[in-house]
Amino acid sequence: MSKKKVLVGLSGGVDSSVSALLLKEQGYEVHALFMKNWDDDDGSPYCSAKEDFMDAVFISEQLNIPLEQVSFSKEYKENVFTYFLEELEAGRTPNPDILCNKEIKFKEFYKYAMRYEYDYIATGHYVQTDNISLYKGIDSSKDQSYFLHAIDKEVLAHTLFPLGKLEKDEVREIARDNKLITSEKKDSTGICFIGERPFPEFISNYLAGEEGNIINEQNDVIGRHAGLVFYTLGQRQGLGIGGVKGASDLPWYVAKKDLQTNELTCVQGNNHPLLFSQELTTRNQFLLVDSLPQKFEGTAKVRYRQKDQECEIHILDNRLNIKFASPQRSVTPGQSVVIYKDNQCLGGGEINTIN
Repeated sequence: MSKKKVLVGLSGGVDSSVSALLLKEQGYEVHALFMKNWDDDDGSPYCSAKEDFMDAVFISEQLNIPLEQVSFSKEYKENVFTYFLEELEAGRTPNPDILCNKEIKFKEFYKYAMRYEYDYIATGHYVQTDNISLYKGIDSSKDQSYFLHAIDKEVLAHTLFPLGKLEKDEVREIARDNKLITSEKKDSTGICFIGERPFPEFISNYLAGEEGNIINEQNDVIGRHAGLVFYTLGQRQGLGIGGVKGASDLPWYVAKKDLQTNELTCVQGNNHPLLFSQELTTRNQFLLVDSLPQKFEGTAKVRYRQKDQECEIHILDNRLNIKFASPQRSVTPGQSVVIYKDNQCLGGGEINTIN
């Protein structure tokens, strides 16, 4: 009986390196693919793609597995980056990493693997699956189900997640024990195509922000903004507000973006009421479960690092309505809400309206 063939996405990091190692130890015929999703030939000091590819080459040689590099840059620009810019212009704050998983890592990558008759694809995400349902990873601090809620159920049935039952410390230890060169490599952060560079600096290359007034809740002008596309709800840094007459020393936060007037409303204090909302409705719906009640109690999160929040979930026609048990801070249109029942990820959607 021939071995099952699996194509693992090898990014040059410790997680994908250990995933490839574990799959090989489990008896799979392992091949690796390095995905190039962003053109980085400008010599930018923020780009690590060339270094990551070299690390992937070294890992493939250490593990004695075939490696190839494929560019999905065209698909990324068309299906992820264009949407990202359109959302910013519409006043929303998109999450391109979620869209990248849906459109590239678990669509184009999957199509490529099936074209060459692999049985499975695999990644280093910290989630679990029984090939039917998606569950949180054992390591609650690394669980990445939030980012994978929108992938296709057919793809999920053909995807392996070797790290789902491991803690991050265990993964590093496995890498050290096997002398993998990525064992101490720092985890990547930031938006995949922006990297560590300042967000406004990057976006200004593609969108021209129109300057406008910053106002307080009494509609008094307290400053100027560089363009609404550069700000998100709840933001504190980079507002440039200081010395407002009659104001306290509390920090300022973005509470509202008004595209009609091109005004940015800011309020003082981390717990200001205008920063909180208790209900949201999505503009779309991605479900990983075939049948759900129209209304049920569960949990949800509106950002990756947030703890699960108790809520009442309403399944509408291609939308979700979420009513939280307690007010939530900085619920942001364009970001994703992801719903759970215990440890099972049920799906989610892009936030549209908040109350």
